Order: sequence, then C-alpha cells, then structure tokens
Amino acid sequence: MAPKLTPSSEFTQIRYEVDLPIARIVLNRPKYKNAQSRVLREEMDVAFALAETDDDVRVVILSGEGDHFSSGHDLGTPEEAADLEERPYKDGLIGRFDKRWDLNVANTLRWRDFPKPTIAQVHGLCIYGGWTFAAGMDIIIASEDAKFLPSLLQYFSVPWDVGVRRAKEILFTGRFVTAAEALEFGFINQVVPRDELEAATTAMAKKIAEKDSFGLRMIKEAVNSAQDIMGFRAAIRVGMNYNMLRSEEEKARLGLPDFSENRQLSRVSESLRDL
Repeated sequence: MAPKLTPSSEFTQIRYEVDLPIARIVLNRPKYKNAQSRVLREEMDVAFALAETDDDVRVVILSGEGDHFSSGHDLGTPEEAADLEERPYKDGLIGRFDKRWDLNVANTLRWRDFPKPTIAQVHGLCIYGGWTFAAGMDIIIASEDAKFLPSLLQYFSVPWDVGVRRAKEILFTGRFVTAAEALEFGFINQVVPRDELEAATTAMAKKIAEKDSFGLRMIKEAVNSAQDIMGFRAAIRVGMNYNMLRSEEEKARLGLPDFSENRQLSRVSESLRDL
C-alpha cells in the first residue's frame, strides 16, 4: 500500500528538502545517532513518495544529520517506546515476522526500485540498519571517516554488496569496514574528505540530473532486473528467513523476550571495542 502523502512540515524524525532538481531526505535524530525508529522509516516512505510524484525532482540524496549517518535500528528510545505502546505489534511469531518484513525489507525494496536515481551520503557510523539504508540506494558516497558494520540483516544484501568471500570474513569476525575498504570491495562509489562530502554528493546528483529522466529510469530498471534475474530478490527473502531463525533460536535458548534487540546491541559493542 502506498503511504499517505503529507506536508513535509509534519515530519518529526526526518527532513525533506527540495532544491531542484535534487530532493534531500535527511535522517534527523542526531541525539540518537539517527537510530531507525518505526516513525522514521514511515516518514522516509512518505518522503520518497513525494519525490516520486514531483516531476521536477530528478535525483534523491539520503543523508544523516549530526555526526553519524545512522547507528542502525532503534533499540528503545523514549519516542520508539511511546510509539510501540500506542501502536503495538501483533503478538507471537507472526507479529515478529511482520515487523521485520515491513520495517526492514518491504520498504527497502521499494526504495531500491524507486524510479529515480538515489545517492546515499554517508559519514561517521553506518551500522546494521544504516548499512541497509545505504545498500538500498543506487550510489554511495562516503567520507573518509565513515565506518560500516553489516550483519545477518533482515535485508541481507551483504554478499551482493561486497562479494561472497569478503562477506563471510566480515560477518564471521563481526568487524567494521572502513571507507577505504568499502571502496575497494565495491560497496561504495567514492571516498572524500568529510568537509567535502556534501559538495561531492551534490555534484554527482547534479551531473546525473542533466541526463534524460526516462533514460535514467530504464537504465536503473535494467540493472536492477539483471540483478533480480541472478537471484537478488529471492536471496533477500531467504536471508530474511535466516535472520528470523537466528533471532528465534537465540531468544528461545537464552529465554529473553526481547533478545534480538539485546543481542544486537551486544554485537555492536563487541565490534566497537575492536576498532
């Protein structure tokens, strides 16, 4: 179902800014390192829909306010807790599955297939869900200080992002990937100094926006379709199931009702200690 369009002034956790021919979607929770709440992801959906319906918008840039692109999933901020109390998820396994699918996979696939070029402007930490946000964009430009941390995510694109061998090494060891490594591995397109990041991203967006919009759309659909024919979309669905299975096994073994969130935080802490 397409999200209901709403004036950008109603957004509380993102900013939507238009400077034609570019639209910017800015994650706007710097206090929480742009942790990804349900509300933030719903607002992103609306912003992408606004950009799609505006024929004058040719390229969309996704970025983060503050010192970091995104620290990943919201594991319990006051705003997220209040939203959960007001709009609880379904109980049981079905509810947990639907939450994972709706908030992490279905939306990211929509953004991946957005009919206009998209660019992720990444700086600072890009952890778990942050990796997912970046991976869902067409092009990634990162600052030299960017640090990426993937996992067996709900939207499990990592083998496609860095290759099978590197994916196993990174995931087995649970380590961060530097911006220089991400460029070498083919996950990102450019690395620039932090103070040049916005200018470099804007320059790329303007260069792309000069091209014929229908031609750009056909190129994007052709590339995405080629990837899908090779099994991308099926692999994403299967990866989601493995993510769910892993979480449920750990939850049952340790008897923690909210284990997935607790364990996720623990894994990030272990990776940060190794930096």
